[in-house]
Amino acid sequence: MALTPVTPVQQRVIDALIAKGRVARVPADLAKAKIFVRQAQDVITDLPHLTKAQNRYNLAYDACHDVGEAVLAAHGYRTLSGPGQHEAIGLFLCAVIDKPPGDQDARRFDQLRRSRNRQRYDARPVSEAEAALAARTAVALLGAALARGLPKA
Repeated sequence: MALTPVTPVQQRVIDALIAKGRVARVPADLAKAKIFVRQAQDVITDLPHLTKAQNRYNLAYDACHDVGEAVLAAHGYRTLSGPGQHEAIGLFLCAVIDKPPGDQDARRFDQLRRSRNRQRYDARPVSEAEAALAARTAVALLGAALARGLPKA
């Protein structure tokens, strides 16, 4: 399956991210995208074996992050170094995965990011429900990315 190209509307959103210094164009790298997909799949496979909600949440978030990196690499973009890289991944996901399946999960990435920051920096515990939502989001986001033609691991 070939990678679904971005639409003109999606490209305008991506161009705005470039103009704001959030992402940069680079050569498309399907091999790198495939590695990120594999990493996300590996994490998703391990999630049911974890006993602590915090660990499931963090790894599910990492899987979502890897999906975002895969989408960026496949389309020929990367985030710029510095603060806000994770937020930029979320913005890019929302730009590219903007219709079902997956649009809701792309938007949820930023919610997960903010919750993760509260956990990390405010010592806020993670509930079982939050961990389950993060895991479902990782699975759905990966499915949506693969449906767009990202290379399977």
